[in-house]
Amino acid sequence: MTNLRLIALDMDDTLLRSDLTVSFRTRNALRKAMAKGVTVALVSSRTPQAMDHFSRILGFNKKRGYLIADNGGLVQESDTGAIIRDVKIPAAAALIIFDMADAEGFAVQIYDDIMYISRSNEFAEYDQKITGIRQVVVENFRSMVAAGCRKMLIPGDPMTLAPLARLLESYAEGARIFSTRPYLLEVLPPEVNKGSALAAVAEKLSIPPEAALAIGDSMNDEAMLRWAGFPVAMVNGDDRIKEIAALVTDKTNDEDGVAEIIERYVIEGKVIEGKMIEGKVIEGKVIEEKIIAGKDSRDQGARADG
Repeated sequence: MTNLRLIALDMDDTLLRSDLTVSFRTRNALRKAMAKGVTVALVSSRTPQAMDHFSRILGFNKKRGYLIADNGGLVQESDTGAIIRDVKIPAAAALIIFDMADAEGFAVQIYDDIMYISRSNEFAEYDQKITGIRQVVVENFRSMVAAGCRKMLIPGDPMTLAPLARLLESYAEGARIFSTRPYLLEVLPPEVNKGSALAAVAEKLSIPPEAALAIGDSMNDEAMLRWAGFPVAMVNGDDRIKEIAALVTDKTNDEDGVAEIIERYVIEGKVIEGKMIEGKVIEGKVIEEKIIAGKDSRDQGARADG
């Protein structure tokens, strides 16, 4: 296996504990990884403003990392704020989605440094508590949608969101609609996901997928884990994401699961040996020696797969 040069971390329920903090052990592990020359990217459905606090805690405002925000819609350098990628939902698709959701009685939310909402709702109150972004009810919300947005959120009761999602998918071409949480539909440009955004960072840095470690817990992390050569799922995560991963953490986000992976495979240099398909470790097992897997392990993987 190639030396790991890029770490991509989902935030909620992965990097962050349930109380929305980053443990000292995790911060220390990331500092040591960066000292070894490893680049770290925080990858989230949050807006960049909602990621900034954690970026500063980790020292990314002083040492370059990358913020992949809005589920991949925006990519920027953490120290300079320079934008690497900025993709918005086509206006025609966004307006269709808003009009249909609004006609069915659902609120719609879009974000900048403020949470703009079409109507007050209990889910926006909860979102404000998690993200720390204040909310503003906008009277002429439709004109704001027409001006362009990277993502739209439609909150509601899980029982009513599922049929709404099917309805929107039937009429709104030019957008991707999926659920990030039971009470939330998310709308993105069709080509946007965490995997394509991480690939853009890696291309800029000339880092191949096999040199990337990605850790996540939910299905909006799927594209990121499929792209990375070393995909890891949180033990507290969705069972479907665990099926995609080469490895599942022993510990949850509240027990320093991320720190343990970074310490073991980046700082201590332990590696995974197992079947490899297109440069990705599949069904891996840990080799305890501090070595980097070479040609032999890749050949074994090819034989195991063929």
